[in-house]
Amino acid sequence: MFERQISLSVATLLWVVGIFLSLVLLWQLKSLLVVLMIAVVIASTLAPIINRAEKWGIPRWLGVILAYLGLILLLTGAGLVIGPKLITQIERLWQKLPAYWEILGNLAEALVVRFGVREPETIALINQFFDVQGLTGWAFRSSEVLIVRSVAVTRGVLGVAFNFFLALLLSGYMLAGSRNLIEGLVSLFPEPWEDRLEAQVGPVSDRMGGYIQGRIVVSGILGIVITFGLGIIGIAEFSLALGVIAGFTNLIPFFGPVLGAIPALLVAIAQGGWTFFWVLLLYLVVQNVETYVLDPLLVGSSVRVSPLYQLLAVLGGVQLLGIIGALIVPPWVAGAAVLLENLYLEPKKAKIT
Repeated sequence: MFERQISLSVATLLWVVGIFLSLVLLWQLKSLLVVLMIAVVIASTLAPIINRAEKWGIPRWLGVILAYLGLILLLTGAGLVIGPKLITQIERLWQKLPAYWEILGNLAEALVVRFGVREPETIALINQFFDVQGLTGWAFRSSEVLIVRSVAVTRGVLGVAFNFFLALLLSGYMLAGSRNLIEGLVSLFPEPWEDRLEAQVGPVSDRMGGYIQGRIVVSGILGIVITFGLGIIGIAEFSLALGVIAGFTNLIPFFGPVLGAIPALLVAIAQGGWTFFWVLLLYLVVQNVETYVLDPLLVGSSVRVSPLYQLLAVLGGVQLLGIIGALIVPPWVAGAAVLLENLYLEPKKAKIT
């Protein structure tokens, strides 16, 4: 009995040591893990296109090549059509932002004085808050933290480009040889988990791909509507740049729409008159349509994850990987929710009933 207890203790100790060493190894290979995470997200997003091409009789490898060529042509065409105007507007906006921020500071100071607050300490505090150089330094430091977290795992800018290219290659391989790859992975698990896990590959991929597809479609609609809306309101000088900024930041759940609205509101304040009111109304209407119509229809129906868990996924992703984490961690949480539902919650309910 005593010898059996010792052998069990040694086996448990070996398991603990093995798990610890595995975690250390994974941490050392975190850059590769991030690339794999991105590749899986890309593959899940493009999988419906490849599957449909296969149903039409197109070989899977050829469908992957055509899908990537089509994506490259689409991005290249969009860049040629709106690229020059977009770059010009962004450069002009960047040059005028300090002047706009100074105007906002003067308005805040005048508003405080109107309410009877004339203490020098309060005025100095307002001037310090709206100090352009100080704010610029803070913005650069804050953005640097996020960028460093995103780039740290990739060893610099060249590493970012190389790892993104590597993620594209891996995603193409995953799409072209998905059946052999899945069979090889699930064969590592004992029965009956081999069949159970293989059955979950499709639902997990659909959930992850549906999340990304929904966010891209919603962000595209939002960017187009804001671009035309700002042009109608009277901010045509920056409408395209502000619309693209709003669309890209909207890819980040919860915080993205707020970040995307800040430059437009700052420009509207500097314009004066009723411009700020109309711009604010435009963003509020678009955001409410997104929250209560587009997101439930295009994103929520595929994700089926509590907003609290989505928020925690975004915060955790930002803390670990910066901006990249805010984009790729939520779809992984959505995929993990499928495994939790199908492998634990549903069997548990079936046992109870």
